[in-house]
This record gives sequence, C-alpha cells and structure tokens, in this order.
Amino acid sequence: MDNVTIKDIAKALNLSTSTVSRALRGSYEINAETKRLVMEYAERLNYRPNPIALSLKENRSRAIGVIVPQIANYFFSQAINGIEAIAYNRGYHVIIFQTHESYEREVVNMQQAVSRRVDGLLISLSSETSDVTHLRELQDQGMPIVLFDRVSSELNATQVVADNFKGAFEATEHLIWSGRRRIAHLTIPPYMSITQERLAGYRAALEKHGIAYDENLVRYGTFGPDEVGPMVDDLLAQNPRPDAFFTASDRLAAGCLGALQKRKLRIPEDVALIGFTNMNVAELLSPPMSTVVQPAQEIGQVAVERLIELIERKQKAAPPSVIKIPTTLIARDSTRTVVE
Repeated sequence: MDNVTIKDIAKALNLSTSTVSRALRGSYEINAETKRLVMEYAERLNYRPNPIALSLKENRSRAIGVIVPQIANYFFSQAINGIEAIAYNRGYHVIIFQTHESYEREVVNMQQAVSRRVDGLLISLSSETSDVTHLRELQDQGMPIVLFDRVSSELNATQVVADNFKGAFEATEHLIWSGRRRIAHLTIPPYMSITQERLAGYRAALEKHGIAYDENLVRYGTFGPDEVGPMVDDLLAQNPRPDAFFTASDRLAAGCLGALQKRKLRIPEDVALIGFTNMNVAELLSPPMSTVVQPAQEIGQVAVERLIELIERKQKAAPPSVIKIPTTLIARDSTRTVVE
C-alpha cells in the first residue's frame, strides 16, 4: 500500500483530519473510544507520521534523547525497544547514549543531547551518579525529563520503575518457603535507588518469617568484571554458610551461577539461587534459573508516553509521580525444594 496519510484515515472513519491528528498525538481533547478507533485503524494500515513535516510545522526537533548505562544489558535493550516502538508511532525519533556507568559520561551525554536539540530526555542514572544537579539545572531551563529504572528522589520528575520492593520480597519469601534460612544477598552500590528498594524487600520478607537480618550476608558490588567470585568465596567461608543466594542484577546472577558451579556446589541441592534479572537465557541455563522479571519493555513504553505528554501538554501534563510496574516471579529448578 502507498503511504497512508491522516486524510486517508479521516475519510475511512468519517472524522475530521484535525480529530485524527489529535487522536494520533494522544490529545486529552479526544475521547478514549475515538482514540482507540483511530490508533487501531492506523496500526492496521501501517500508518507512520512524517517526522520532518511535523518538526517544520511545530518548530520542534521531534527527537527524544535516551541515556542508559549500557545497551548490552538485556533490561535496557528491552526498555529501548519499548521506547522506540511508542516514539516511532507518535512521530518521534530516538537518540541513544550510553554512560557505561560513568557520572562524567552521563553529564557529557546530557550536553550532547541538548546540542542535538532533543525535545525531552529519558534517563536511567549511572551507578556513579549520586548528585543530580546537572539534571535539575537542565530541568530548570525547561527541558522535559522522565527518569526510569534507576532514579533519584532529589529530582522533581516523573519516575517509572519496577516494583523493586515487592519483587525482592517475593523472591526472598520464595526461598524461605522452599526451606532456606540463611539467604545471602548480592547487590549493587548502596546509594542507588534500586539497591535500597530491593534490600528493603529482602529485609521485610526475613522479618515476616522471623529470620533475623544479618548484614554479614549482604555484599555490595561495583559492576567490576571479576568481583563476584571473591564475594561468593567470602560468603561460603562463613559457618554456617548460606543455603541460598538472591542476586539483584543480571550480571550478578550470571556471575554467581558461574562462581557456585566452579566451586563444585550443586544447585539447588547444596545452595539455591534466584536472580532479579531479565536474562533471556535464564530458562536455558543448567539448572534453569528462578528469576524476578522486570517488565522492561512496559517500563520503557510508559516512560516515553509520560515524556511525550510533558513535551506536548507542558503545564497541562500530569504532575510528577512515581509509577511502579509490577514484577513477575518465575520459579525454576535453581530454587527447587530439596527432599533429603
């Protein structure tokens, strides 16, 4: 089919071109049923907005900057898929930057995004970022900003996150129900929002089941390539040693599995393992790994929808809020109850 235009959609649905145009932009002026009809028909005909025409008409770049720690991280690659799908359908293109967990690169990335005249910014903070002054100053200059996954309470901006507390609580409780009591927790730098929320969920589950929190069972990583092995060795040297490991990231989950197997520990017979991870190979591992799955794609979609609302509605947009997307626990063999 030739390129479908707004006029084609309007004629087919017996609507005005202005109504169709506002519906495609998600305007609050159009009722939900009309939006649904327009969006479904546009999708069926593979309608795509012309970003060049739109940018000339509206004096905007129709570009969104996305800053993430690392594209190779499966969570962020999924989130970017969600961001791009929504942005593309709304007539925006996406410019992606990587910080590689560096605060300095995050600041440079932000400056680069501004120099490219992006209309708004989506950002997940680097592991080194504890000061968000650079983002606050940019926000004060009028730049729409939405944070996702790794966020900061120091910035008055909408935050879209997984329900980290509930996910960690369910993972820890799952281990307890499977008969484990000494549960080690491998996590990431302590000042990060996701670290604090997942640690709180872990502690709350222990408390609910009458298990004392032992800070000696918690280890904080720094995203180094070879740090998991020494952390596992340190924990296994305790007496009694842990009977389960709960890891708070993709990298820690894979590293912990490898470290335990290298030390000839049987999973789940000797020790159980569950990860807060979006690894797409979790079920293919030996044994298949139990996981708390974050809805990465949905987080990306919701984040970019809120950003576009900020860009297009400005002062009429919804006020800043924290949007929590539920996680899902998938139990596999790595946490199976072992009958002696």
